[in-house]
Amino acid sequence: MIKIYHNPRCRKSREGMAILENSGKEFEIVNYLNDFPTEKELSEIIKMLAISPIQLVRKTEKIWKENYKGKALSDAEIITAMIQNPKLIERPIVIHNNKAVIGRPPENILELL
Repeated sequence: MIKIYHNPRCRKSREGMAILENSGKEFEIVNYLNDFPTEKELSEIIKMLAISPIQLVRKTEKIWKENYKGKALSDAEIITAMIQNPKLIERPIVIHNNKAVIGRPPENILELL
């Protein structure tokens, strides 16, 4: 099953959703701002993306700039920051067959289909 971590207010996330809808494949929508990932889930997503936690952070978000920017944070502290402030998580994230991509640009999602 394909899963998309989606923020309906984000244009790129909506574009990613449209790609999935047009694929004709079934998929699950996770509105991660309401249904936060656990530390374990987020860690697994980061592994599937094959990136470091900092690469999943939206560094332009006000929360990041005011509370975390310029601080030496461990990977665990970065993951905790994203769980406590889900707006910091880059979006959309699409997962399929234990592989994941960040839908920026949305065309990245096609790699999984």
